[in-house]
Amino acid sequence: ISYNWLKEYINYIPEPEECAQILTDIGLEVEGFEKFESVKGGMEGVVVGQVLSCIPHPNADSLSVTTVNTGTEILPIVCGAPNVAKGQKVAVAVVGTTLYMGDDELKLKKVKIRGEVSEGMICAEDELGLGSNHDGILILDKTIAVGTPGAKVFQIECDEVFEIGLTPNRADAMSHLGTARDLKAGLLQ
Repeated sequence: ISYNWLKEYINYIPEPEECAQILTDIGLEVEGFEKFESVKGGMEGVVVGQVLSCIPHPNADSLSVTTVNTGTEILPIVCGAPNVAKGQKVAVAVVGTTLYMGDDELKLKKVKIRGEVSEGMICAEDELGLGSNHDGILILDKTIAVGTPGAKVFQIECDEVFEIGLTPNRADAMSHLGTARDLKAGLLQ
């Protein structure tokens, strides 16, 4: 049973842990629940940024030194993408963000790359988990507001899914609507 779908049927719904306990208390034994994300990590820490400046790196031919507005701060970011340019709206992973690329995991830290400080990463499609393209950074629509969370821009789904052990006499709870009715009754107690 999807927690997000239950929220569509009930105006007020407690956090997933409390829902699991209420469902178990009313006879729909929750055997477990797990987090579902349409993109691993849910793009937490990824925001829309705007490239304010872009100059060639003084100590590397294939790198650029950029400054990027993330809506809350201006960050220096060293970028290796050939298509980065001033004025672009881009997906930026800030320091502390964990990116998942297949089985690989990258936790971003403030680093120095060939003598230049980099406080984030301007991301390509594959670095965000959106596909396999790594030809360059992902350039976003200019109308998207700076600081908008990446999860909102790319419509990333995050949900909790309950595994309910049903007995044969509880056919009413074999659907989201039936489970929502029982949960609503349990919330009124």
